Amino acid sequence: MTDSPPERRSAAILAADVAGYSRLMQTAEEATLAAMQAHERELVEPAVTSHGGRIVKTTGDGFLAEFASAPQALRCALAIQNGMAARNAAVAPGLGIALRIGIHVGDVISAGADIFGHSVNVAARLQALAEPGGICLSDAACREVRGDVNVELRDGGQRYVKNFATPLHVHHVVMADAPPAYPPPVTDRPSIAILPFETLSRNRRLEFMADGLVEDLTALVARMPGFFVIARASAFAYKGRAVDIRTVARELGVRYVVTGSCRGCRERVRVTTQLTDAETGEHLWDGRFDAPCSDAFDIQEDIARAIVSELEPELNRAELTSIQRQRPDNPDAWDCYRQALGAMAFGGWTEDTVAAALGHLRRGITLDPQFGLAHAYYALLLALGQQLGVVPADEAHRADAMAAAERALALDAGNSEALGYVACALSDLGERRRAEDVVQRALEIDPSNAQARVVLGAIEAFEGDCDNGIVNMRLGMRLSPRDRRLGFWAGLLALFLLLAGRTEEALAEARTACRHDSAFFLSPLVESIALLRLGRGDDARAALQEALRIRPNLATDQITRLCGAEAAALLEPLLRHHPRAAA
Repeated sequence: MTDSPPERRSAAILAADVAGYSRLMQTAEEATLAAMQAHERELVEPAVTSHGGRIVKTTGDGFLAEFASAPQALRCALAIQNGMAARNAAVAPGLGIALRIGIHVGDVISAGADIFGHSVNVAARLQALAEPGGICLSDAACREVRGDVNVELRDGGQRYVKNFATPLHVHHVVMADAPPAYPPPVTDRPSIAILPFETLSRNRRLEFMADGLVEDLTALVARMPGFFVIARASAFAYKGRAVDIRTVARELGVRYVVTGSCRGCRERVRVTTQLTDAETGEHLWDGRFDAPCSDAFDIQEDIARAIVSELEPELNRAELTSIQRQRPDNPDAWDCYRQALGAMAFGGWTEDTVAAALGHLRRGITLDPQFGLAHAYYALLLALGQQLGVVPADEAHRADAMAAAERALALDAGNSEALGYVACALSDLGERRRAEDVVQRALEIDPSNAQARVVLGAIEAFEGDCDNGIVNMRLGMRLSPRDRRLGFWAGLLALFLLLAGRTEEALAEARTACRHDSAFFLSPLVESIALLRLGRGDDARAALQEALRIRPNLATDQITRLCGAEAAALLEPLLRHHPRAAA
């Protein structure tokens, strides 16, 4: 500090630190210090200077730098991260150093060589939200770099951080060497998967209670500031399987795993839960709960509160109550809903499968007319089915879908899953402005709702903002890396890449979609269109042959509705000469 008066000015602030620094110091203290000093001297300082910035201070495990603009700061950050990747390639696995970088633009107060103020704190919080080897931007910084720096940005949504009353809207830079698909979201932040609880008796009501408990826990943890929770759909991919905790954690990209079991006898129910550190295998917490069978459903709240109290003491009963998901009073109605989900998961988007799923939902709604989630899924199947040509596109079906969507909103406006389904239905019914409002509410309630994030991306793409739509769709798929719907989502993503003119990416995504789901005709259809654009006619015929194998009555008007007139015209000669093609 000096005697000169403080100066206020606008600046771009870059904050960086070493991911997992404490672990590295415990493993190899002297080597870590020496490596960090070499990185600062040989890479960081030259990069900051060459991009017009200055290093304000170093902290042993990181540094703070100031630039005149966000584009300068981002170009410097890219140079540093790319340089770190190259330097780490030359050391033994596990000994490399990964930096996390946050960038914000705002006013700072300078006193001597140091800078202070809220903007510096924001940059530090963004740094903590960045992935190892990654870069995280504030909304203000993002606005400045768009159109100036050629990078792909992924919307990270609103994030609550320590000591901030309002959330930060964050954006992640998609690094150039990052895989184009949807890897598990490995982060240096507390990340957790809540696996399906095992039921140790053949009691259907007990199984419903166990599934409901896992859903409540997932929703609770998703609202905890600083935690990243894997979406329920990916966690439920492990249901009924004997799993190794470390393998699951590696596949889902998490540090902590919650497991449990429910055991019932004639008069009592026992629920046991465990919180495990997947890296060490250590059990961090164990809980056991007993209750009379008649009270089994009532103890869900107690168990959920006990678990989350170990993870985030600030959560209280009011928050738990506010996110309780609506379930039918009649377990048979829930069973009908599950049968509809199963029909779609295993049967694909065909007339017969959708009709069977709709039948299950009608039975569930008859058993419990107040079952909002069933109404919501019914609306989705009807609306999306019309778009895909597996449900007649007429006014009667449109009105039926709209009525179901309205009923779901009236019954279950606090259920993120129901809102995600309704948003998809409204979008496919042409009500996209309203659909966007509904899907934003779904994500406010549960930021880990992968389906809602994908729907948001699809809405943006349909509205003409393909680039942001593609980013959100990819984020949704990363949120749920083992989701049964990945093939469907990837097929839609391939379509939007095609519409955005990103033909090579569309081809790669379409082929990925085919690997995930070989029964969805849209994926090989997009593959065929992309191949034709690239002048690969023979390969395009083979892809079209696969699409027609799945859907023999595929017609030009349906292709026009899904893929646009240009794509339909491109495919028309191939369709015309195919013996099974519909005119």
